[in-house]
Amino acid sequence: MFVGFDYGSANCAIGVMIDDAVSLLPLSTHSDFMPSTLYAMDRELIAEAVYQGLPEHLKAEYSHLRSSQLMRAKLMRHELDLSPNEQAVFVGQAAIDAYLDMPEEGFYVRSPKSFLGANGLRVEQIALFEDIVTLMMQHVKTLADKALNAKSLSSASHAVIGRPVNFQGIGGEDSNQQAETILRLAATRSGFTDVRFLFEPLAAGMDFESNLSDDNTVLVVDVGGGTTDCSVVKMGPSYIKQQDRSPDCFGHSGQRIGGNDLDIALAMTGLMPSFGADTLMINGKPMPRTPFWNAVAVNDISAQRDFVSLPSRKLVEQLIKEAQQPELLVRLQKVQKNQMSYQVVREAEAAKISLSDNDTIQCSLDFIEKGLLVPLTAAQFEQAINDPLAKVEALMKQAMQTATAKAEQQDCDMPTTPDIVYVTGGTARSPAIYNKIASVYPNAKVVVGDHFGSVTAGLTRCAQSAFN
Repeated sequence: MFVGFDYGSANCAIGVMIDDAVSLLPLSTHSDFMPSTLYAMDRELIAEAVYQGLPEHLKAEYSHLRSSQLMRAKLMRHELDLSPNEQAVFVGQAAIDAYLDMPEEGFYVRSPKSFLGANGLRVEQIALFEDIVTLMMQHVKTLADKALNAKSLSSASHAVIGRPVNFQGIGGEDSNQQAETILRLAATRSGFTDVRFLFEPLAAGMDFESNLSDDNTVLVVDVGGGTTDCSVVKMGPSYIKQQDRSPDCFGHSGQRIGGNDLDIALAMTGLMPSFGADTLMINGKPMPRTPFWNAVAVNDISAQRDFVSLPSRKLVEQLIKEAQQPELLVRLQKVQKNQMSYQVVREAEAAKISLSDNDTIQCSLDFIEKGLLVPLTAAQFEQAINDPLAKVEALMKQAMQTATAKAEQQDCDMPTTPDIVYVTGGTARSPAIYNKIASVYPNAKVVVGDHFGSVTAGLTRCAQSAFN
């Protein structure tokens, strides 16, 4: 069966064509989407879980590659007093629930896709991300196959998987190839026999195009959880039936800036002052910002590692002694000791969503201190995300400039501004973000698509033409 697979930074989804219509397959009891999260009681147990879900013909090779991790997994099960069949690794909503129940005891990762193109990853780190992505894909494929079999359809075998234009802001094509290699390997280990990739904004645009009655120059702006990607595409009735759409795609841009960055920005400017950020020390000097930034920078491996390191723990202890408001720094220390960074940013994310409909909210940090409420305003949020939104605007302009230059080289018609700006991605729900996007090309028609399903739907449509 041919499927479209959106392995997203925030959520995963998978779709199939049934009776010429896109159908998203259920990935939980009440949703077609699965949060892109993983929790393990110990990271050594991840390889063991991957091995158990591998197709039989891949087990011998994997067992050889991960022999040391599999041996340590057995020892860890004994140390944690876990029975051989007791579940110790969770994905999706189950991972979130396990993390919130035991934040300080296990290994939790959110949006692993955001790390796949990181520079300087060691061999063992790449292996870990291969296993994390594989385990998540295995889970998605198992659920998808169950849904397909219930419809008397064959299991998913061929997939078009979405990818951002650039996985990282730096690293260039080397970073993109590293990330794509991880995704391809994970898909193979999950049981897919043929995998192809498509830029996510193109996928979103292909789904949108099915509703166009006239030809247009469309700037697709996909503001996702981990990245923002833009594509300039000629779309409409004259183009939609063409097998090869590459001549219709004139410009792309992308950067690792997305919803996670907005959550982190709000956590830093809106919540961290309640943990001592921007306060003064006894000598009148400002509090150093690094430990507060590292506390919320959950999409930065080195920052998270530094935050929980012994030198950082000693620094926070010293800052408590030297602070004018030491009780605030004690809260930061609790985040550090109990590894609660994701919980803090999770509350910032919930606040971001609430501020889409409210001018003022009370953000509850009861898990830090009973009754702790931090007031946040829509104006604060807009101020906090000013820098990330400036990058989104720059990406939109970069895509249009690239498209115009390519059109000139090919001596074909291309307006300097798009006819339509098509906005998709879960992060674009926020009015502050929508207003910024709409202001960049004020004469263009702005269309807001399905915030979460557009990419999956487009990937699914492309899968049918790619493999038929």
